[in-house]
Amino acid sequence: AMWHELIQNFITELTPQMWQMVGKSTFETVYMGLASTIVAALVGLPLGFLAFLTGSGRILQNPKLSTFLDVMINVGRSVPFIILLIILLPVTRLLVGTTLGTTAAIVPLSVTAIPFVARLTANALAEIPSGLTEAAHAMGASNWQIISKYYLPESLPILINAITLTLVTLVGYSAMAGVVGGGGLGNLAISYGEHRGMVYVKWVSTIIIVAIVMIFQKCGDVLAQKFDHR
Repeated sequence: AMWHELIQNFITELTPQMWQMVGKSTFETVYMGLASTIVAALVGLPLGFLAFLTGSGRILQNPKLSTFLDVMINVGRSVPFIILLIILLPVTRLLVGTTLGTTAAIVPLSVTAIPFVARLTANALAEIPSGLTEAAHAMGASNWQIISKYYLPESLPILINAITLTLVTLVGYSAMAGVVGGGGLGNLAISYGEHRGMVYVKWVSTIIIVAIVMIFQKCGDVLAQKFDHR
């Protein structure tokens, strides 16, 4: 009888319209995660490369720039996301024209992820033995050739893992963005699951978020293995 009641409640709560909202929210969560990861990678990867290559003894050695980038990345990484979300409201409004909805949520999500990607990138590059770069320089390779033919291929598996980690983190953060009306599964879980007491909607939202994270993680692992030639 208890099971019967649970199933009955589940069916009552998750009407076809509700499932439609679950579908829409799932799409929004994936969209927020992917879009903000792409923006973060486009800015964070070059930033990480620059932070690494301007370090002492590297091919673009520049102590001042290196220190500046390091401080910027560390400060950026230490600001809690929920605070960034609020600080960036005017910037978001300027860029997107609104502070509500999924596209608006991409602004703080990207900003929070840029220093994260930059740090992971710099760390990935630091793991590569630097002996070969001197040899390449001696043979007349340009800086650009060293970066594109040596640093990039060598660090690719680690960078793919770093971007996967960013994506997975941002899917989690996008649920937080739902608190300020960002849309997505987090928003659904809060506005229906919590405020209207729809327990099953909350559970379904949570399960889907976990599933999305697992799928992204698996794809990232497979990709990283594909490019790992060690």
